Amino acid sequence: MGGQAVPRYSQIVAELRQQIEAGELAPGDRVPSTREITKQWGVAMATATKVLTELRREGMVRAVPGVGTVVAAPSRPVRAARPSAAARPGGPSDASSAQAALTLGRIVGAAVTVADTEGLAAVSMRRVAAELGVATMSLYRHVADKDDLLVRMMDTVIAEHPLPADPPAGWREAIELAARQLWGLFRRHPWLAPALSVTRPQMIPSALPYSEWMLATLHAHGLDLHSAFTAHLMLLNYARGIAVNLESEREAEAHSGLDSEEWMDTQEPALLAILATGRLPALSRLAAAGYDLDLNALFEFGLQRLLDGLASLLHESSAG
Repeated sequence: MGGQAVPRYSQIVAELRQQIEAGELAPGDRVPSTREITKQWGVAMATATKVLTELRREGMVRAVPGVGTVVAAPSRPVRAARPSAAARPGGPSDASSAQAALTLGRIVGAAVTVADTEGLAAVSMRRVAAELGVATMSLYRHVADKDDLLVRMMDTVIAEHPLPADPPAGWREAIELAARQLWGLFRRHPWLAPALSVTRPQMIPSALPYSEWMLATLHAHGLDLHSAFTAHLMLLNYARGIAVNLESEREAEAHSGLDSEEWMDTQEPALLAILATGRLPALSRLAAAGYDLDLNALFEFGLQRLLDGLASLLHESSAG
C-alpha cells in the first residue's frame, strides 16, 4: 500500500523553508505573496493562504504592514524569568543595585523597545519597570507620568536621525529629503505616527529642526512664513496619515491572525459577486489586473503630487 500523499501546501512550505534555511531568502527579504504563490505553483488561493499561515506559525516569516510577508529574523534566546528579590542571594541589595543603576536613558530605551516590538498599547509604567527589573514607583523619579515618557520616547527616536547640516540647494530636493526622512522614522517606529499629535502638538525638541528646515526652505523661495508653515503641516500630516496604518494594521493582525493580504483574500468572494453585476466596469478591470497595495509607493506618489502643487504656489509667489 502506497504512503499517504503529502498535501500540496506542505510541499510548497518545505520548498520555501529550505530557501530560508539555505539563506537564499535572508531575514527581511519578501517571500512570495499569496497571489504570487498561486501563479508560481499553480494552486488555489486557499492553498496559498495555508502556506503563509504555516510558515508564520513556524516563526519563519512575519507580516510587515505596507510591505508584505518577510523572512523573520532568528528568534532571540528566551530570557529566564527574573527571580524575586526574596529568592535571590542578597536579594534586597541586588534590587537596590538595579534601582541605583536606573537612568532616564535606560527607561526611555526600554519603553521604545516595547513599543517597537509590541505596539504603543503595550507600553505602561508597570511594563517598563518589569523590563528593567525595578519597582514601578522608581520610574517616577525620572519621568512625571506616561505622557512625559511618551514625549521623551518620541524625542529620542527622532533625535537618532537628524537632518543633514547642509540642505540641498533646490527647494524640492530639500523638502523631499525631509519628508522621506520623516516617513522613514514612521516606518521604523510604527507607534510614532499615532502618538504624534497635530492638533495638540507635543513639545519635542528634536522635531523642531524639521519645522525650521521646512520654513527656511519655503520662505527662502518666496512663500510668506504663514503659508510656509501651513505647507509644512500639510506635508507632515500627509506622511503621518499614511503611517497611522502601520500601527493599526499590526493591531488588526494580532487580533485576527491574518496579515492584510490574507484578510483581503477573505473579502474577494464578496467583491467579485458585486463586480459580477457589471455596474462597476472600471473596478472590474482593475480587479482582473490585480492591485497590490504598497504604502511606500503610495507615499511617494502623493508626495510628488503635493510638491507639484507647491511648485505652482511658489511660481505664483515669485511672479507676484
